[in-house]
Amino acid sequence: MSIKKYSVIISGHSTSVTLEPEFWCELECIAQKENKTISKLISEIDAIPRNSGLSSALRIFVLKKLKNID
Repeated sequence: MSIKKYSVIISGHSTSVTLEPEFWCELECIAQKENKTISKLISEIDAIPRNSGLSSALRIFVLKKLKNID
């Protein structure tokens, strides 16, 4: 499994996240289902308090969505 860097705009500034393509694909699907841009979805996830980096937070978010955990 490979890991790639993806560039996104969060709250008006450019940043990158490092994820497996499978997680990125799921984020895009979730964003589409919620009628949001990927940047908007990631901004919302970034605003949630956490004890980990953004890439880890994105993976956990996807996992919870796939398991229907809120």
